Amino acid sequence: MPDRADGRGRVVEPARAKVNLYLDVVRRREDGFHDIETLFQSLDLADEVTLEPRGDGQLTLDCSLPGLCAPEDNLALRAAVLLRRHTGCGAGAHISLEKRIPVAAGLAGGSADAAAVLRGLNRLWGLGLSHGELAAPALELGSDVPYCLAGGLAAATGRGECLTPLPPLPGGWQCVLADPGIPVRAARAYTHPLLEKCGPPPEGERWTSRFRQAVTLAAGGRLGELVFNRLERPVFHDHPVLAAIKETLLACGARAAAMSGSGSVLFGLFQETDPVEEAVAALKRSFPEVTAHRCRFSPETTA
Repeated sequence: MPDRADGRGRVVEPARAKVNLYLDVVRRREDGFHDIETLFQSLDLADEVTLEPRGDGQLTLDCSLPGLCAPEDNLALRAAVLLRRHTGCGAGAHISLEKRIPVAAGLAGGSADAAAVLRGLNRLWGLGLSHGELAAPALELGSDVPYCLAGGLAAATGRGECLTPLPPLPGGWQCVLADPGIPVRAARAYTHPLLEKCGPPPEGERWTSRFRQAVTLAAGGRLGELVFNRLERPVFHDHPVLAAIKETLLACGARAAAMSGSGSVLFGLFQETDPVEEAVAALKRSFPEVTAHRCRFSPETTA
């Protein structure tokens, strides 16, 4: 779904969900954030962000989920306010969000919306900002927002803002998202006492140097060798059903399965010839409360 503009000056932007194919928490920083090592991959599951000019200079918002319309809670509206402050632009806009990404689920739905607003208003208002110039306000909004400006496949360090774009993965990979509808607070996951007691990643390796091998592994059907999430142990301790959902994905033929971000959505990786529909049906039988989404990997978005 490419971004587009119509004859009325309206701009429509996709806000794509992401999964963390790999996520390790390296250390807690003095500023309270955590340094991480992660491998981001965007999906074709996306919110739709529509931006229309307003002649009165106001910034307004409507959302298909009314509970997300409060200005203090909505990252998309905060992105518009911040972009005006950074640029001194006095133009107005109306933002419409059509939500499809599960909320507070580890898929960066709010961050993707904010990034889409930054990209779209850059076009709507004719600001002419480069990707690098948009990255500064993006980081103020959240650690995942700089990645969401472009998406695709990218390795990241620091808070997640030090990005190394990677070429698209070959091999026809797709994933099944399992959304249990359980809210997980990221702050709880990152400060959980069990986090410090986790063992090393598989084989004890620091895998940052292997991120560039992801394309080769994907082409050989071995992408699952990279999949890891340091936050699973503490989050699964608090929500044991998530571990059961992961095991069901693996039992149904997923090449690998993991929690995305701090959860609570889990994903299973499949290839074209794998029994994806059977996995979706098994999830629904075993966990009636779970919503399953079948998704494909998505390339980057032009900022």
